[in-house]
Amino acid sequence: MIPIICIVGYSDSGKTTLIEKIVPELKKRGYKIGTIKHDTHGFEIDKEGKDSYRHKKAGASTVLISSPSKIALIRDVDKELPLNELIKYFEDVDLILTEGFKRSSYPKIEVFRKGQQKKLLCTKEDNLIAIVSDQIFDTDVPQFSWKEVERLVDFIVDKFLS
Repeated sequence: MIPIICIVGYSDSGKTTLIEKIVPELKKRGYKIGTIKHDTHGFEIDKEGKDSYRHKKAGASTVLISSPSKIALIRDVDKELPLNELIKYFEDVDLILTEGFKRSSYPKIEVFRKGQQKKLLCTKEDNLIAIVSDQIFDTDVPQFSWKEVERLVDFIVDKFLS
C-alpha cells in the first residue's frame, strides 16, 4: 500500500508552502510523489467556454481531459469521499502527501506558525508524527524548523520509504 502523510494546520499556516518544499526534495532523491488537496468549500477547475466545461454543463457526470503531457478528471460525487477512496487514483507513486484531512486516521505532520495560532490542532493520539514550526512544543513528537526541510525529508524517507 502507498504510504500517505497528511500535512495539516490552520488556514494560512504554510501547508502549501511546506508541500512545495518537500516534493522537490523527495523528487531529487528519486521518489514519485502524488498530492491531494482537501477543499472543504468546493472548487471549479474548468473554464467557462472550454470544451470540457461544455461537456460537464451538458450533463456528463465524469469528464476526463487528456493531452500528451497530463490528464485531469472531473467527477460528480454524492458526498465527500474519504481519503482511502481517493487513493485509487494514485497507482504509480511512492508516497501521497495530502494538504488537509486533519480528521483522517493517517499520519500527520502539523504546520504551526507562532503568533498565528494558539495551540496545535492534533496530538499524538490523532496520529501526529511531526511538527514544523517556528516554536518549540513540550511534546515527544519530532519537531522541525522551517529551515530543516532536508532533515524532515530524511525523517519521511526513514519512516515511510525505506
